[in-house]
Amino acid sequence: MTQLTNEDGRAEIRIRRAIIDDLAPIFYLGEKLFTAQDYSNLYRTWDEYEVTHLFNVDSDYMLVAESDGRVVGFAMGTTIEKTRTAWNYGHLIWLGVDPAYARQGIASQLFDEFRKLMEDAGVRILLVDTQADNEKAIGFFEQKGFVNPVDHVYMTLNLESEKS
Repeated sequence: MTQLTNEDGRAEIRIRRAIIDDLAPIFYLGEKLFTAQDYSNLYRTWDEYEVTHLFNVDSDYMLVAESDGRVVGFAMGTTIEKTRTAWNYGHLIWLGVDPAYARQGIASQLFDEFRKLMEDAGVRILLVDTQADNEKAIGFFEQKGFVNPVDHVYMTLNLESEKS
């Protein structure tokens, strides 16, 4: 799909659609990136079912960044049809890049390719969400043209603590 050549001689990055052989590397990279310690209020959990479900349902909207045959980043999302309004929404659910490849424009390339897929699918509004205190992600998405950030409140109830 898209090629990103590094000016400083580092390996070339290729953005392409994910295939079934990419699921394990995507899962392990996401497991490294989206930890409960770093993102204590994730309302979506990162697990193998999340990755396999998205691949089974919307593999057209699952991209990987590859370097020397290794997955170093990914973007995964879905579309939401609203038949009453005739509006189609896109949702970028997960975007991650291996920290060893940070600041090379890979997230930007993944997002740009994801956006093209959404536009080709007739999506009129693209949604993304992140924690309110994730300033790096918010800044990234604002640079990509997202506006109107809204804070949400997510609460938890530990059912195990009620049993004692």
